[in-house]
Amino acid sequence: MEMGREAQMVSAQQVESRGKKPTPSCPAAIVLPGVNKSDESRGRDATGRVVKRQQKRYNRCQWTRRASPGAEQAPPPNCFGRPLTPGSRPFPLMYMASGVVDVRVTGAVGTILLNRAERRNALSRSMVVELGQAFDDLHLEKRVRAVVLTGTGTAFCAGLDVHEMRSLDDLPDQEKAQQWGAAADAYRELVAQMLEFPKPIIASVNGPAVAGGAGLVLACDIVVAGEAAQFGLPDLRRGVVAGVVGPLLAFRVGAGPAARLLLTSSLFPAAEAFRLGIYHEMIDNDCLWARAVAIGEECAAGAPEAVQLTKRLLYETVGEQLSTQLSVGAAVSATSHTTEAAQEGMAAFVEKRLPEWK
Repeated sequence: MEMGREAQMVSAQQVESRGKKPTPSCPAAIVLPGVNKSDESRGRDATGRVVKRQQKRYNRCQWTRRASPGAEQAPPPNCFGRPLTPGSRPFPLMYMASGVVDVRVTGAVGTILLNRAERRNALSRSMVVELGQAFDDLHLEKRVRAVVLTGTGTAFCAGLDVHEMRSLDDLPDQEKAQQWGAAADAYRELVAQMLEFPKPIIASVNGPAVAGGAGLVLACDIVVAGEAAQFGLPDLRRGVVAGVVGPLLAFRVGAGPAARLLLTSSLFPAAEAFRLGIYHEMIDNDCLWARAVAIGEECAAGAPEAVQLTKRLLYETVGEQLSTQLSVGAAVSATSHTTEAAQEGMAAFVEKRLPEWK
């Protein structure tokens, strides 16, 4: 289901009273505006390693409640009539807005929204960092037992921001190589963070997942998708290599199907991605997010320690060589972005013409 900044979510009171899973059609929903974030940002030291940062501070007092769209009302102290007390958790939901990445929590399930619909949720370098911050915050939020990743608008994620990528073309060769190396490593680090995340991640693929966006889908543990959720890796047609996504794709579906997807660089319909095992469940877009949350609640029924050990079993034993492959792939991807073929491929994509390869 498509979700905008003012997407409606069912309150925990209603879920408890009815004993049912939340559905997006409930008439009494909480609308979540903005909140305050922490004063410390995620950064890197001189060696390129991530500097540990504090969890964002969520200001739950900025919430409002609506009985119907357009009829905003001032909330009681905690939206349910109970007084606020220090250290208490008066709200069943919380919300963090950063502009391009939004975080919402409903009960035991958190939702991360790629909120850049005007660019089809293309990943800028700052957006990659904010995604990592969002996963850090949900990792630290103990009541969150599973996470849903989805996009706003008509696309899940169109990959890396091509317009931002082209801005590096005018840099000197050495500086360009450094910039691409840093960008490829940041994306690799995000994928590794998702694979190592101790809580299940469910992708709710509301539209096309392309290139780097396809990598985000593959980094999730469970994937539900709508009929419009095309899947593809058109990197070769843009003159670059899907160095990080390629090994992950082979890990998920095997070398043969991965070779077909990578070398043809075509967009495949959702039904084909489902047949290959990339998507695990197909569902109507209107129920997509609700179904992903329901799966998250099923995962939350397991013991947290057992869930974490199961994920470690999958990615540190079965996929023990995956980390090395991702690192090598990131280096190959960065190198491919510095070539003349990459410049021509990106220019052709932006200008909506066929590339002229030499």
